Order: sequence, then C-alpha cells, then structure tokens
Amino acid sequence: MLNVQIVLFDGFDLLDAIAPYEVFCAAAMMTGGEVRVELVTAEGARAVPSGINGLKIEAAGGRLVPSRKGIILLPGAAGELEGDGPNAIPAILACAMGTELSDMLGTAMQEPDVVIATVCGGSVLLGMGGWLEGRPAVTNRLGMDFLGAMGAVPVAARVVEDGRLVMGGGVTSGLDVALYLVERELGPRIAHAIEQLFEYERRGTVWRNSGLTPKSPTEAGDTSAEADAEPIRKLPANGDMERGKSPFDGIWDTIISTPIGKLAVKLDIATVNGRIQGKATMEDEVSMFIDPVASGSRLRWSQRITKPIRLNLKFDVAATGNQMTGTAKAGVLPASALDGKRRVEV
Repeated sequence: MLNVQIVLFDGFDLLDAIAPYEVFCAAAMMTGGEVRVELVTAEGARAVPSGINGLKIEAAGGRLVPSRKGIILLPGAAGELEGDGPNAIPAILACAMGTELSDMLGTAMQEPDVVIATVCGGSVLLGMGGWLEGRPAVTNRLGMDFLGAMGAVPVAARVVEDGRLVMGGGVTSGLDVALYLVERELGPRIAHAIEQLFEYERRGTVWRNSGLTPKSPTEAGDTSAEADAEPIRKLPANGDMERGKSPFDGIWDTIISTPIGKLAVKLDIATVNGRIQGKATMEDEVSMFIDPVASGSRLRWSQRITKPIRLNLKFDVAATGNQMTGTAKAGVLPASALDGKRRVEV
C-alpha cells in the first residue's frame, strides 16, 4: 500500500494540491486500491480555505502523520505576487510554517521511508525550515531567487529529485511530480495508463545530481555554475574596535518591516584598520556582515540569517547624522524598509 498525504494549509494553491490528488486517485483505481491518498492538515480534519477566492476544501484525512511510510506532498500558496501584506505569498507560507507543520516536517525529514514532494512554492516551505541548505531545488520561476536566498541551489528544471525530495517548478508541474512518483513507486505501466486517461504526457527531464557534468551549461540554475559561498569574517573583540571613523560607526537600533511583521535588529558597526565591519543581533541570533562596502553616506552588505526564516539578505542603507534608513532584500521579494537610530553615549 502506497500512502500519500497531501498537506493543506490556509491560503494553499488549489491546482498545486488537486492535480496530484487526481493523479494519485487514478493510480488507486488502476491498482485496485494499492494507493491511499488523503488530504490532511497540521491541525486535523477541517475545511481549509485556499488562496483562490477563499474556496474551501475539506481535509477529511485528518492530521498529518509525519512518520507514516509513503509520500508527503506540499503545495505552494496562492496570493499577491507583489507587496508585503498578509496576503502576499511569502507571508502565507511563513504563516503556515508558524504552525505545527514546521515540527511535523522536521520529523518527516528524518524518516528514511518518507518521500517529501513539493509543487511550486511548496519547496519554499522546506527552505524556510532550513532543510534545503546546499541542496538542488526548484520552485516557480518567480521564486527562484528567493529559493537561492534561503541557501538552496536553484535548478531550472521542471522536476528536481534529490534523494527523498522530489520538487516541481510552476503550478502545473504538480501533474509531472505526481506522474513521476507513480512511475517510481508503482511502475511505468501505471504511469502510462494515467497519462492516457488524462490525455497528458509528463513534461521535462527529471533533474538529478548524477551522471556527467555538462561542460557548457546553458541553464543558470545548474549546480555546475554554483557560486562559491562567501566566507564569514569574524568581528574583532570590542576592545579592538575603532569607532568614529565612518558615518556608520556605532550601535544602531533598527526596525525592519517585513511581510511577516516588524523585526527589531541591533546593528553594531565599527571601523577596524580602515575597513568597516559589523554584526547584527536579533533576539539570541548574531550574524556577521559579509563584504560591507561604503560609499559616502551609503553602506551595502550581505548577511545570512536563520530567524525568523533562513535567508541570505542584501542590505542597502544610508546614514544622516544619527538616523539610518534603507532596505533589506532577499531575492525577488519586495525590499523591506529599514529605519534606525544610533545610540548616543551619555
């Protein structure tokens, strides 16, 4: 028996979930009941509003069982493509990861008999949990930069397989992900019969990190073109800092307005041997500035964070007196406004 659990959450994309659901239901019919497919949630059986006009789908399968042998499929979200409001797709996905779903996925990632499949923005859920760090992955083309900002290696393919992870790109790739999984788990004859029933042929080559490496890659997302990770520089002890050498030196209390709320971040910036260095502190997490570059009253740097989600950010700020303004940006997501004040020593 092949168990398939399709996870719904508030704001999920209908086609991401329903296309695979139909494929697996067809597989159940053609195997005489050798497939059990259920719509589940992190909370239990309930009517779940989708992101398409709030249309509700009943998750009658109950609560997700992350340790159950089989397939767990994660759809993406449907919402606003631009902006930083609560109905923006990143905010919907972050809200889903703020539920018990996050811990459940963490359990599933440790289970050797569980295959985790994603469609469209479903892979972003895994990225937010930190499970795609250094791994090849794909999502909707509009979110590929965001996927990279979370530490994944974006691959421009219709379907990407990396061990127990099988990920689909755009919204219609749910058909291709499900058909591939049916072929892999039940055999090509069942998959072919479903293709004939649906009058649809699976699209694209399933990308795997195996075989010969192309000598002249044409896809920017190919892992052979992966950029080397930037080293993280250590900030010297406070006694070694020389302050007052640039308009940015000092301790800044800043607020970053993101799609998932306002974040209070302390920036500690100093000039050391003529070079600007810094660190950012948010709650109990401290991350170092990467390659800070100052030009007049403007400062740019990159930074890796893990809270509230794992991201690689690019900062661009300006300082006027004791006031700081600027932006923090991850991939193609809208830039989040940054405002801050320098602490004045009394």
